[in-house]
Amino acid sequence: MKYAVLFEKTETGYSAHVPDLPGCVAAGSTFGETVDLIRGSIRMHLAGLVEDGEAIPEPKTIAEYIVAA
Repeated sequence: MKYAVLFEKTETGYSAHVPDLPGCVAAGSTFGETVDLIRGSIRMHLAGLVEDGEAIPEPKTIAEYIVAA
């Protein structure tokens, strides 16, 4: 499954969260580190849902860049 991930630049690096997986977050000092960390966070989050007998949510978030003219 592909989940949308939102990244934000912070004072100390980057943060990321997955809107379709509440609580699934990561933060790193570089963008690349944050990408790696959020991948691991998604895997851990999904494994936790399975372990708890909960359904894995279908991705619903759509991300798109819009040019404001």
